[in-house]
Amino acid sequence: MTDRLKELSRAGVSIWLDDLSRDRLESGNLAELTRTHSVVGVTSNPSIFAKALSDGEAYTEQLRGLKAAGETDPEDVITTLTTDDIRNACDLFRPIYDATAGFDGRVSLEVDPRLAHDLDATVAQARALHALVDRENLHIKIPATDAGLQAITATIAAGISVNVTLIFSVQRYEQVLDAYLSGLEQAQRDGVDLSKIHSVASIFVSRNDVEVDKRLEAIGSDEALALRGRVGLAISWLSHEAYAKVTASERWQALASAGANVQRPLWASTGTKSKEYSDVLYVEELITQGVVNTMPEKTLEAFADHGEVRGDTVVGRYDEGRRVIEALRAVGVDLDDVNATVEAEGVTKFIDPWVELIDTVQQQLDAV
Repeated sequence: MTDRLKELSRAGVSIWLDDLSRDRLESGNLAELTRTHSVVGVTSNPSIFAKALSDGEAYTEQLRGLKAAGETDPEDVITTLTTDDIRNACDLFRPIYDATAGFDGRVSLEVDPRLAHDLDATVAQARALHALVDRENLHIKIPATDAGLQAITATIAAGISVNVTLIFSVQRYEQVLDAYLSGLEQAQRDGVDLSKIHSVASIFVSRNDVEVDKRLEAIGSDEALALRGRVGLAISWLSHEAYAKVTASERWQALASAGANVQRPLWASTGTKSKEYSDVLYVEELITQGVVNTMPEKTLEAFADHGEVRGDTVVGRYDEGRRVIEALRAVGVDLDDVNATVEAEGVTKFIDPWVELIDTVQQQLDAV
């Protein structure tokens, strides 16, 4: 079953699991996936942690101990619980981190999503979480909002590795690339070892299709309906073109010669939302060297069962991506409005479960 995933890895795609919980860690499931499913990294986000802490009793004993020790603020408790999981996951993936010179074996922890538009607070928490987890193979996740872009530069400049999240447009991705390079340049001026800094840029795929498909169906013409399910891939292909241009630039080459590591594109939100599309669409059509695909377990298992590697499905499709974008604009889809909508929704979809989680943990503290 896992031969397909091995082939995907050999094609240059690093397979990361988009899920983390204490149950996965303690049961050995996560370690097993590294052996059987070519998983070389793991990402998490506020909604994933909310689900992990709300389901089951894996955290009950620690909650009881924290309450007995007088730690009763739910937000402090959440920080303790989540950073413990992240630290243990980092230790699990450390051999992969060492074997890949730091590119894989990575574990991501997101800053509080309520800080998405607060530059100073985001940078402060990124530093605090980095120090609290205290593991080299940690990525701090920072959303690519306007404030987030500045926070990314400041965090990279401090020598902290970053997973930039919630990227929905080529224009925003270009800004992320610039923010990363600016951070590296500042780090270099400050004497920070560039070789220790790593980063990925998480381009969200399926959420663009969900939003654009609604608008295409509202338009209803044959031309509009024929474009359903295509914008997510088009934006991803064109983002890769932007990445290729930057990594060929003199600006990047100067940093690379000083030991800097490339910021790899990461395909996120790769579980197919519509039953009309293949459940491995956002894996099969995004295969190229030097990228990451972080998949929910359902997508991972689907590709292991019937996914196909048909060579490079990204490079060489930049013009196709442009044609899709032009066709969408031609039928009346306002992509700038789409980008603003999905970014705002993306932040909200992390904030809402986080706020609910605070209430849940308070209830659990009261109950133990």
